[in-house]
Amino acid sequence: MKLLSLIAASALAASAGAAFAADLPTTKEAPAAPVVASPWDFDVGATLTSDYLFRGITQSNHQPSVWGRAELRYNINSNWQLYAGTSAESIKFSPNYFPVGSPAAEWDGDAGVRGTFDKFAFDIGGIVYGYPDAPTGTNLVYSLISNTFYPIGLSPRNPTFFEGYIKPTYTVNDTLTLGANFFASPSYLGTGASDEYLSGTFKLTGPGNLSAFSLSGELGYQWLGKVDSVYLGNNGAGYCYIGCNAFGIADNGNLPSYAYWNVGVSYTWKFVTLDLRYYGTNLSKTQAFELTGIPSGGNTAIGYPATSNYADDRFVATLSFDLTSANIK
Repeated sequence: MKLLSLIAASALAASAGAAFAADLPTTKEAPAAPVVASPWDFDVGATLTSDYLFRGITQSNHQPSVWGRAELRYNINSNWQLYAGTSAESIKFSPNYFPVGSPAAEWDGDAGVRGTFDKFAFDIGGIVYGYPDAPTGTNLVYSLISNTFYPIGLSPRNPTFFEGYIKPTYTVNDTLTLGANFFASPSYLGTGASDEYLSGTFKLTGPGNLSAFSLSGELGYQWLGKVDSVYLGNNGAGYCYIGCNAFGIADNGNLPSYAYWNVGVSYTWKFVTLDLRYYGTNLSKTQAFELTGIPSGGNTAIGYPATSNYADDRFVATLSFDLTSANIK
């Protein structure tokens, strides 16, 4: 009996000890849950510039312009990203003396895919340039040369148009990045004129403590085709919107193709960038009038050749702000 009692007592003590040990905290911590990064990202920004230039041609009548933009991104994996974005820019197409006002804003939307493979990256997509409040119709000016009235500064169609693009880049090293841009549209500014733009770019980033500074530039060429007959009027004789000669008379309707360049320096502090840049084209003042239909010199109403300063070389200062999810973590 005593032996059985000792065995029972030992079993009870052992079971009690085991239960007590199970209640004590362990010195080995549980493994941390893995951090799952969201595939979604975004970019929002704003810009203030002294002149809104699109491939060397002012969109703001050489006056300041303010922009806002937002982009939503989805990272499929470390190599592929989908994106869709929108932006708005204040614009002014025509001088103050026009009786009909200019559209106040340009509204753009773009979408595409980006790929990154070591030093090589590319961006393929499309963009719509929208002008929802652009006035259309007839703003007639009389020319003694053509002995007729013709519209000036307005368009028979809304100038909204679409371009597809591909933008490859190659990072040579920590300092130098090279790139290219190709854009194409079947109807530039809705005129029916074909549009192809090809350019090469470079960016030099400062070394070490100077990495906030960069030097960059672009050299490109814009090919433009022939506008539809509605822009020439009267079967191509007089009554001309764009594709006009210096006297406002319709010629063959071919828009002038031209070279474009820019070069500048920028400084980035956190999410703020200051850019100082010089822009230029090889368009003459009369060619700028042929392309835009907006005169800023001469007087077509009394028969003198019209010219435009809309493609003049310009120095532009730009201050921009960009925020992504990484900036607010």
